[in-house]
Amino acid sequence: MKLIQPFPGWRPNTQLVEQISAPPYDVLNRQEAKELAKNSPDSFLHVSKAEIDLADDVSPYDDLVYETAKKRYISMQQRGLLKQDPAPYLYFYRLVMDGREQLGLVAAASVKAYNENRIKKHEYTRPTKEDDRTRISEALGAHSGPVFLTYRHTTTIDDIAANFVTTQTPVYDFTADDGIKHTLWVVSDEATINSLVEAFEALPCLYIADGHHRSAAAARVAALRQKQETTQNGESSADRFLSVIFPDNQMHILDYNRVVQDLNGLSNEEFLTAIAQQFTITPSPTPFKPTQPNSFGMYFEGKWYQLKLEADKIDQSNPVTRLDVSLLNQYLLEPILGIKDPRRDPRIDFVGGIRGLQGLVDRVDSKEMVVAFSMYPTALAELMSVADAGQVMPPKSTWFEPKLRDGLVIQEI
Repeated sequence: MKLIQPFPGWRPNTQLVEQISAPPYDVLNRQEAKELAKNSPDSFLHVSKAEIDLADDVSPYDDLVYETAKKRYISMQQRGLLKQDPAPYLYFYRLVMDGREQLGLVAAASVKAYNENRIKKHEYTRPTKEDDRTRISEALGAHSGPVFLTYRHTTTIDDIAANFVTTQTPVYDFTADDGIKHTLWVVSDEATINSLVEAFEALPCLYIADGHHRSAAAARVAALRQKQETTQNGESSADRFLSVIFPDNQMHILDYNRVVQDLNGLSNEEFLTAIAQQFTITPSPTPFKPTQPNSFGMYFEGKWYQLKLEADKIDQSNPVTRLDVSLLNQYLLEPILGIKDPRRDPRIDFVGGIRGLQGLVDRVDSKEMVVAFSMYPTALAELMSVADAGQVMPPKSTWFEPKLRDGLVIQEI
């Protein structure tokens, strides 16, 4: 079973691609998605986040949500808003954000490779979110949100990609409301498809950058289908999952910041004293965004501070414990604020760097949260080192930008 394969994608009508394709389901809360889609009846958010069309008291995991998503998706197909390509193809997908380009390949990745860790993971999944993505894939009979994969770049793939996009005409080329430009090329030439499949087959592995819940759900769907299709020989379309694969030298990781609801019973003075026992704490006259590892910003009581951790506190031999997100957990979140499991503790939340430091200030000034921490971004090389070691990063360690559009290319399963 090859690492990647072409597939006959379902794609939006060219004239409607801007209105149909949408931000990923998990970067918007319910109200944000509802507001974004209210004047866009054909937005894919009505499928990927179908709860926006139901009463606010309906749980996003209610059976009705998945039924609504399925009806919306079938309706889009029946009305010709989505059409399927006539044969299995690959697709080049370029994103441009703030003048920086990244060019990836849309392909169907192997569930077997995922299960055997040739597609490497670096995060645990949350059962509720994994269940949700499994149910939406089963309801649609499709994977509509791609998994974001990366690999150590090679000149072979670079050259094929560069030659193709400079000589061929894209089928989509538009700039979304958030200013990100999306361009898609269809790779229908059999020789080019075969060259790409073999070039990726020569790679030792791929890495999940973003999409652990989607890939885990795809593996579950494949296992379910295998049980249901006992007489089927060979590989099923459900044995693959939708992915966009980018070279590591084009990837961009932003900071993934933390906000906490309370001080774990400490007074303000006790909290600051406890921090000073672990970190060098310095008031900052301006909002503090770390520019190097082992340094953290803190917004508390309307003031910014810089927190610096000394080098002798850091175990450089372990790729997980030396991460800044691990160090904040080890020296502050757990011992001082009592947050032992950031994956499950409802007292902590995470704010992507795309929202800037103001996103932290807003959460604290609104009294929703008490304290916020700004982080130095995790490096992609650190992510790969953790995955290569077979270890797991703390939750919400990386925030990738730009985000891939849902509903741009859909893989039927």
